[in-house]
Amino acid sequence: MRLSEHIYRTVSSLAGHLLFVRKVFSSRIGEVARIIAPDGRVMEGEVLKIEGEDVLIQVYGETRGLDIERTSVIFTDSVKKAPLSEDIIGRRLNGSCLPIDGKPLFIPEKWMPISGYPINPSSRASPKEFIETGFSALDGLNTLVKGQKLPIFSCAGLPSKELAAGILRNAAAKGEKGFVVIFVALGLTHHECSFYTDVLEEMQGGFAAFMNKADDPVMERLLAPRFGLTVAEYLAFEKGMDVLVVITDMTNYCDALREVSTAREELPGRRGYPGYMYSDLASIYERAGKIKGMKGSVTILPVITMPEDDITHPIPDLTGYITEGQIVLDRELHRKGIFPPVDVLPSLSRLMQSGIGERNTRGDHRKIANSLYKYYAKGRELRRLEAIVGRDSMTEKDRLMLDFADTFEKEFISQGERRRDINETLDTGLNILKRFSLD
Repeated sequence: MRLSEHIYRTVSSLAGHLLFVRKVFSSRIGEVARIIAPDGRVMEGEVLKIEGEDVLIQVYGETRGLDIERTSVIFTDSVKKAPLSEDIIGRRLNGSCLPIDGKPLFIPEKWMPISGYPINPSSRASPKEFIETGFSALDGLNTLVKGQKLPIFSCAGLPSKELAAGILRNAAAKGEKGFVVIFVALGLTHHECSFYTDVLEEMQGGFAAFMNKADDPVMERLLAPRFGLTVAEYLAFEKGMDVLVVITDMTNYCDALREVSTAREELPGRRGYPGYMYSDLASIYERAGKIKGMKGSVTILPVITMPEDDITHPIPDLTGYITEGQIVLDRELHRKGIFPPVDVLPSLSRLMQSGIGERNTRGDHRKIANSLYKYYAKGRELRRLEAIVGRDSMTEKDRLMLDFADTFEKEFISQGERRRDINETLDTGLNILKRFSLD
């Protein structure tokens, strides 16, 4: 037995999910520790902090029943690893990769560290194929491309949950080995958990879900995205599949990161978040991509609820530096009953041009998108003038632009829960342009 695997019975205190152990001979930050309860239960934890011979451990799971005198700790000298197999498709697991769907754990083909392996920049392939989400505001004007990382910026009270569910149901991509959605849900309430469970049961396969509840250990909230991305990398780069990773809500992840940082007594940065939050988020988002010579891809679509509707808040601000665009949900569109309430003007997909190509069976995708953007932007600008001088005082051409903006929102952006393929999306845009004789 190695020294790092000695059994320690020197627990000094227990506070919530935090366990303090004294006189530890050897351990390291991030190391997995096994905690043996007095009743024989075995739990896992992670080393958060080391001060001399004192070690702070975050326990995964219920700490009820632990006491200071009879609890034992074993340091394993290993990092957290994910069990990998194609049998994970169709399964629901918690943030520690344990089944929550009533079925036994699948037999792993291999185990891999959840930290993953960085993609060499010179090995990255240029994204060239789009992923169809079924929503016109995304597919037509802010196209998602294989290997991209494209966040959705939402606000409290907006239907980001319903949008994420629609993408889970509707997303599709062409590929030789198949298409899989990895769904990672963080800090779910009971109602949200029931909602997403119903959505996943309707899907009948083609997904793997990691669901972390609000009352689960905070460390599981940090582990769940890494488990999901490790599975995504395995399916993409070893099995040749195209994988879309939907993560909701990254705000809960960042709050968990701040909580763990506080437990480590680290100096806070902006708004109390740790100074290394940028590099931590990058370690998640940069796992998206395609590799030259390999058929699979990993695409990340994270949902961020902006605190206080502030896009300059550290979470959306740092996310914007790392990712390749953003999809912005708008409260005014939501008030009008438009779903999804995507504000296409501040939204942007920087890789759209690479993914849509020059032409489509319905015409030039880029030309249609540019025309819709141009006339909708004019209509939005004229709404300010209408509020000042009134509609009757405006020219006939200006009133036409106002009508176009209203029609565009009601018929193109708004589509309810009905799925549209890319051809129907382009047909809808063309019909609106022709109706107003604009193009």
